[in-house]
Amino acid sequence: MPDEPSQSFFSNLKNLFSSNKNTAEAAKLTVPEDERIEELIENVLSIKDSVVKEIMIPKVNISSITESDSLEQVYSVVNDTKHSRYPVFNKEKDKVIGILHVKDMLGSIKENAFSLSSILREAKHIPESQSVTSLLEDFKKDKAHLAIVLDEYGVISGLITIEDILEEIVGEIEDEFYEEKNNEIIKINDKEFIVSSTIEKEKFEEFFSIHLNCPEVETLGGFMLKEIGHLPKVGEKIQVDYLEMIVTSADQRKIKKITVRKVE
Repeated sequence: MPDEPSQSFFSNLKNLFSSNKNTAEAAKLTVPEDERIEELIENVLSIKDSVVKEIMIPKVNISSITESDSLEQVYSVVNDTKHSRYPVFNKEKDKVIGILHVKDMLGSIKENAFSLSSILREAKHIPESQSVTSLLEDFKKDKAHLAIVLDEYGVISGLITIEDILEEIVGEIEDEFYEEKNNEIIKINDKEFIVSSTIEKEKFEEFFSIHLNCPEVETLGGFMLKEIGHLPKVGEKIQVDYLEMIVTSADQRKIKKITVRKVE
């Protein structure tokens, strides 16, 4: 995950948030050649009205560890998903007992010397309704990178990271540990995968041994848009042969991530 933003970064954000939407139009007039700056300003203005629920990772897609996992099992999860932090659930998987920082595992080489509970850090819990901008400030104040999201009944509904928020502003951030294939298809288990909407249709077909009968599109995201018939919201899904495809990350402009499940 990315390093925490600098003070100047947050100061600039604060200044942008205090501006009105004419800022974006002004940018277009003063620097029409710099479309990237226009996009960044518009993205900042857009997340001003966003809440955590809109950009969080749903619980079903969280790469997690349970308190009873062995050292070998923890290493397996880390090796498959390559994140730097993981929520650790209780045995019933209805509570997060702490956050595992992978770097804290250094030295835990021997199984009989491994104690997961002893290296966990406190988990930050937030409501789904919290604004994205206030959470960004909380992350800065608490020097945190990850928070567990709770619904109105106090039940875990998802997870959000500082990276998720920054990606809403600057676009997709590639993890330094990810290989290209891991950016496009992340295996959760034998029957469930998180797939980037930008993966080439042919590559998706080859990986899942399936044919998507839609020659006019080039990506999985394009296929989903064609099949659904409109820009879908998180949770909308389709089924093609033995695959169920669910939109799990999207904004007002595009689909970002799709959960692909093998169904009987």
